[in-house]
Amino acid sequence: MSSGSSQQSSEQRFSLATLTAMVVGSMVGAGVFSLPRNFGTATGPFGALIAWSIAGGGMLTLAFVFQTLSRRKPDIDAGVYAYAKVGFGDYLGFLSALGYWASACVGNTSYWVLIKSTLGAFVPAFGDGNTLTAVAVSSVALWGFHFLILRGVKEAAFINQIVTWAKIIPLVLFVIVAAVSFDAGLFTANFMGGEGSYGSLVSQVRATMLVTVFVFLGVEGASVYSRFARDRNDVGRATVLGFIGVLILFVLVTLLSYGIMAPQNLAALRQPSVGGVLEAIVGPWGAVFIGLGLVVSVLGAYLSWTLLAAEVLFTAAKTHDMPAALATENENGVPSTALLLSTSLVQIFLIVTMFSQDAFLFALKLCSALSLVPYLLVAAYALKLVRSGETYDVDPQDKSKDLIIAAIATLYTIFMIYAGGLKFLLLSFVIYGPGTVLFFRARRERNQPVFVGAETPLFVISIIGAIVGVVGLATGLITI
Repeated sequence: MSSGSSQQSSEQRFSLATLTAMVVGSMVGAGVFSLPRNFGTATGPFGALIAWSIAGGGMLTLAFVFQTLSRRKPDIDAGVYAYAKVGFGDYLGFLSALGYWASACVGNTSYWVLIKSTLGAFVPAFGDGNTLTAVAVSSVALWGFHFLILRGVKEAAFINQIVTWAKIIPLVLFVIVAAVSFDAGLFTANFMGGEGSYGSLVSQVRATMLVTVFVFLGVEGASVYSRFARDRNDVGRATVLGFIGVLILFVLVTLLSYGIMAPQNLAALRQPSVGGVLEAIVGPWGAVFIGLGLVVSVLGAYLSWTLLAAEVLFTAAKTHDMPAALATENENGVPSTALLLSTSLVQIFLIVTMFSQDAFLFALKLCSALSLVPYLLVAAYALKLVRSGETYDVDPQDKSKDLIIAAIATLYTIFMIYAGGLKFLLLSFVIYGPGTVLFFRARRERNQPVFVGAETPLFVISIIGAIVGVVGLATGLITI
């Protein structure tokens, strides 16, 4: 009996390659396939370079924060949620877990919408991915993945590693073909934006920054699975390696496209616009090839985010910040109840998309807004850790470096919240406020007071924000 348990434990350990693949799989989703059009609509190559420099630098500091925390606090599992709890108390830790989980579920909803929207070019009944037929088919696939994951976390992670390579290949081919066909004269002629009326350089960069917020979600993929790592140091390595690789891919896809088509032509492409750029080089088969890659990419990202969502709920329940029922595992070691709740929330969001004017864009922005508070709390915890000096008695020479990195990451995540806008912040409160009922239940299960100290005002703020959000939806001031 004990040897069997030991074997299962060994099989559940992830290598550096697997953890890195999970970071890449979490970040490389639908967003990268839409970069040429999204950037072409907003700016030229010069603005794109500035935007990627700011976004890359800001998100790299966040990746370094995850790396530092995984090394200095190796006993903390499921980092995004757990760092907030250790640093700022149970309720903020709960809100971080709730927001991160809900963000993953909304993101998964957007994936199903995009798949059906892509197939809508061939199956008119799918429309823009939010018709009754599209939602029905997506629901069948949704529960199919649910039962696949129930077969075991290790098996699902292995599939994710294969899918990650399957979706990287079309993008790498695009980069190679675009590099060979790159027209330096066209790139130079349109360096400042060509004939487009993009407004000031500041407004151009700000517009593209909103795009980069979305495509970088998932940088914490390895941190969330830290309890499965063979070597805890691999968590930080995987985060940084995965991020740098993905950043290079994003920059190349964006900038090489400017050497194939003028910004105004990029802006006129239909999504996925990477397919339109490749089609301009090699002919119609290029768009079909990229379309297939898009479907594989989205399915892989869906698998990654489903695993991440269930793991966060499971860990929060194990530490008594979610109801105990969510800590239930099946015979394969899968957090089955947490997975069921996650799948059910995606199902609810899929139904909601039928009432949305632009279901994919709405889901994408709400996903980003929900993730911002958890990211901010992680960066703020790293800043608090270095300022207190905790864990820096062994290697104090790292303190200044870590202070600068944590400060930049904190400022950057605050900027991300500002860039997301008031509308989606209020919609986030619509989830944060009512979702606190799970916190109530968890505390009552252990006969503990629900709130302590400043947590009560935080709860009041979340409820007021939720009320304002609901009123805005009811009156039409906020539209979905």
